[in-house]
Amino acid sequence: MDPVAALREVGFWLERSRTDTFRVKAYRRAADIVEAMGESERAERQREGTWGDVVGLGPKTATIVREAMVGDVPAYLAGLRQQGSAPLAEGGTVLRELVRGDLHSHTTWSDGGSPLEEMINTARELGHDYLLITDHSPRLTVAHGLSAQRLRDQLEVIAALDLPEEFRCLRGIEVDILDGGDLDQDADLLAELDVVVASVHSHLRADSETMTHRMVRAIANPRVNVLGHCTGRLITGDRGVRPESSFDAEVVFEACRQFNTAVEINSRPERLDPPMRLLQLAVEMGCLFSIDTDAHAPGQLDFLSYGCERAERAGIPPERIVNTWSADDLLAWAAG
Repeated sequence: MDPVAALREVGFWLERSRTDTFRVKAYRRAADIVEAMGESERAERQREGTWGDVVGLGPKTATIVREAMVGDVPAYLAGLRQQGSAPLAEGGTVLRELVRGDLHSHTTWSDGGSPLEEMINTARELGHDYLLITDHSPRLTVAHGLSAQRLRDQLEVIAALDLPEEFRCLRGIEVDILDGGDLDQDADLLAELDVVVASVHSHLRADSETMTHRMVRAIANPRVNVLGHCTGRLITGDRGVRPESSFDAEVVFEACRQFNTAVEINSRPERLDPPMRLLQLAVEMGCLFSIDTDAHAPGQLDFLSYGCERAERAGIPPERIVNTWSADDLLAWAAG
């Protein structure tokens, strides 16, 4: 087994099981180190048993490399595969088979933990037909948000990718909804993107009237296709907990219905946003939906199962979930 692939797959399974980030980074850093080596150096270290001497490789990562180099599936990886064989969620399996892609993902261009290419490769391995890249917009400096020029640079990189015909890497952004409801990126540049996700990340404790106007103005913007994690809540995780933002949900979801903007079902375990009562309200009001992972690492792309389970419980018809559609149908909807 290729040792680089083995180390990256260990990272995938650890991310999928929500292991601490610092542990995952050790395996991904080790993969980068081994990948940078020439074949002759790898062979020499294997022959002389000096993997443990490589700076950046610890006892566990060195063992994985050594076992992979002799053609075996490393024991640690085999154990992770066995642990990960069970589905993440108890329900939603039928709907999960119908979901064709993910419309919310982050890379090292902003605050994601892995390069664009690695996120794409994992999405393909998971059976996706498409992946929308939605790195943050410039105002979110803590997440290294993309200026207009950096976003243009990313679009050029995406355009130059050599991908199989059956897979599409879609051009997108998670654009900040600013205090007055404006969007945190040039309108002309947003018009070049395939799908735009708009989210609130600041002043989440504003009063209900202020937040409602802010969200509705963004939803009404013809550049916006998906309303991301609408309440902004955090219910678990190392960032702590955060209550829901206050807004008039009926007004916001009616705006989503009128302006053909999908409500995101955010699958991240620390978000699971919107809460079930709001999700069911959006269903009753006739909204469209997008089940997304908000993945910041390859293993998190498998979080779709959590969102599918919640969508199934809410009784959402698959045809009202935009990422059950083909890429062509999705892009036609977004352009309209």
